Amino acid sequence: MLVHCAHVLSKLPLGVHYRFADWCLYPMMYHMVRYRRKIVSKNIALSFPDKTEKERRRIAKAFYRQFCYTIVESIYGFGITNEQMQKRVVFENMDEVNRLVKEAGGAIFMLAHMGNWEWLASVQSWLQDGVTEMNVYRPLKNKGMDRLMLAVRSKRGGVCVAKQRILREMVQYRAEKKPVTVGLISDQKPRPEVTRTWTTFLHQETGFLDGGEMLGKKFGYPVFYAYVTREKRGYYRVQMQLISATPQLTEEGQITEAYASMLEENIQEQPFMWLWSHNRWKWGRKVES
Repeated sequence: MLVHCAHVLSKLPLGVHYRFADWCLYPMMYHMVRYRRKIVSKNIALSFPDKTEKERRRIAKAFYRQFCYTIVESIYGFGITNEQMQKRVVFENMDEVNRLVKEAGGAIFMLAHMGNWEWLASVQSWLQDGVTEMNVYRPLKNKGMDRLMLAVRSKRGGVCVAKQRILREMVQYRAEKKPVTVGLISDQKPRPEVTRTWTTFLHQETGFLDGGEMLGKKFGYPVFYAYVTREKRGYYRVQMQLISATPQLTEEGQITEAYASMLEENIQEQPFMWLWSHNRWKWGRKVES
């Protein structure tokens, strides 16, 4: 049902979606429901201690608008062609990506909740023929929403793989000599007891998931960071920045720390683009007793 509704709504002009976001969705989320306002304000204040309260409030409001745009853009994107999507999300440095994928048999893309992260699955259209983009995801408890997210994220020809199955799927693809790229959103908060990489990020001690680093080392796949910028509303540029072409030769934590540094630079450039409503610093480092 939700997939059908999304398909119908995706046929509306993007301008209609934006008007709904500006006139209905944003006022409801920011002013009426006040969706996670305390968390957003706290995260921005701790991340930008040198900014004034007025500047922080401006970032927060811009974030809520971008968040609303991400929602309606994702629905609209469900109904457009690959050619139309390629005009809205331009991936740079894909010659190097495709060359290294051909040499190594695959690549790891470390992504973040920047801009419209749902549209990042469109990288499939920029890969060489025969290469499969795997999008790692966490299954949702709501079955209807889970089916909708799977439909949206696999629209461009890639495949969605639950995080519990990703290692098995990658082994199978390698055994069949099928080239693959793996996209992981790596800026979520990991539980402190399983966190191996801690670093200073946005002025705070922060733990990071190291799945991208682990998979890169295990399979010998080059690791990239997808650096996202918004050129104007509805148009994004994604620079695929190489973190390491030989991850198996790097020290433990080196790739994950490099990812954190690139992400911080990305956020500093366009702070409204990051998902500030996520309770990113809920847990600190576990203290050994």
